[in-house]
Amino acid sequence: MRKPFTQTKGRNSDRANRLPLRFLFTAFSLSAALTSFGAEANLSEEVRLLREQNTLLQKQLTQQGSALDALTKKVKDLETAAKTSDNATDENGVPTKSGFNLGKVNISAEGGVAFFNTGSDGFAPHSEFRVDEARIFLEAPIWDDVYFFSSIDLATRENTGLSTQLGELYLDFENVSQLWGKDGQLNVRAGRINIPFGEEYLTRYAMENPLISHSVADFWGIDPGVELYGRLGKFSYVAAVQNGGVSGVQDFNGDKSVTARLSYDPNPHWHFSVSGMRTGNLDAKQDYLSAVWFGNGWFRSVGSTNTTAFHVNAVQGDVIARWHSGYVGLAGGYLRYDDNDSAANNQRGAYFYSAEVVQQLPKKFFVATRFSEIITDQGLPIVGLGNFDDYFFGDLTKELWRWSFGVGYRFSDRLMLKTEYSREQGQGVGSSRAAENFFGTEAAFKF
Repeated sequence: MRKPFTQTKGRNSDRANRLPLRFLFTAFSLSAALTSFGAEANLSEEVRLLREQNTLLQKQLTQQGSALDALTKKVKDLETAAKTSDNATDENGVPTKSGFNLGKVNISAEGGVAFFNTGSDGFAPHSEFRVDEARIFLEAPIWDDVYFFSSIDLATRENTGLSTQLGELYLDFENVSQLWGKDGQLNVRAGRINIPFGEEYLTRYAMENPLISHSVADFWGIDPGVELYGRLGKFSYVAAVQNGGVSGVQDFNGDKSVTARLSYDPNPHWHFSVSGMRTGNLDAKQDYLSAVWFGNGWFRSVGSTNTTAFHVNAVQGDVIARWHSGYVGLAGGYLRYDDNDSAANNQRGAYFYSAEVVQQLPKKFFVATRFSEIITDQGLPIVGLGNFDDYFFGDLTKELWRWSFGVGYRFSDRLMLKTEYSREQGQGVGSSRAAENFFGTEAAFKF
């Protein structure tokens, strides 16, 4: 009779045993689900963090790329500026001076050491070594587009006493044309400036001149005044109002010198210009000499002691044709001298011209030749390669020609060696000129 009871009790015991198992399975399943949910939640969080880190890295890479681009541009700008500084030219096409930067001040120098020999009537009849040129240049920014420039002449061919002299010194007001929104149309210089007549003065220094000598006419000079210059498309211009007399500190006549040059460059191979100049009336007793240099001397009065004022007007044209390894340059003009001599009519004219050819050769060699001449009807003080006292204060010259031939070697744009032979002959008012031939060799440098 107890068996059924016993059987019933056994079933209840099995159910009781299965309840913990179900609970454990359910707990395990729930735990697994919770674990899976937590894993999924952690994975989503990690993905979100990775995405944020990736976005941050992309931003950093973009910023670094921009910084690298800016740095690359700055380096290129610096390289371009360095190259521009080495090869830059001013408004007249003259290479600007390289040098050393001391803060805001740039210091550079240029010169030449030479050996000269001439015939018995020349300026160096006894074969001499000399410092042909020595110049120091100072440049500094003043404010915005205003710059200071000065040259100090320690030695020049004309300064045989080797006394230190002031060359150019001016303030350069660049880009005045920005007042109406244009670059380079108008610039202004004020101080001691070159007389902008012709173009030979632009390449007169030893490093720029392919020969050692210059043309017979050799127009150049430095005079206090004001100069305007600029460029309008293929045209460029320069105009100056200056004192006119040789004194660098005082003007003895209120009539000013006026000089202007207009240039046209249709393409890189051709260059044309025309220049005009009037010295203004110069005081024959106090100015005595013109500021402009002519024929290795100056213009002076050729009248009697009754002369109180004299002046010279001149015009010149220049043409240059260039090719990849050389050029040919032609220049020619006419000048007219007059004074107020009450005892005689001293008015006279003179024609002058020159032709120059320069050809680069392999291995940094080059050759150059120049023929030049002055022809005047009644005679002017033209020194040429002759003795200064004999031909400036003595016999007037009616005709003088010079044929120069030179060979050079350019080590770099800072060092050049050149040799020249020139044959010079002419006719004075009272005698011929035939003993002034020139031989020279020179090492020119700049830094």
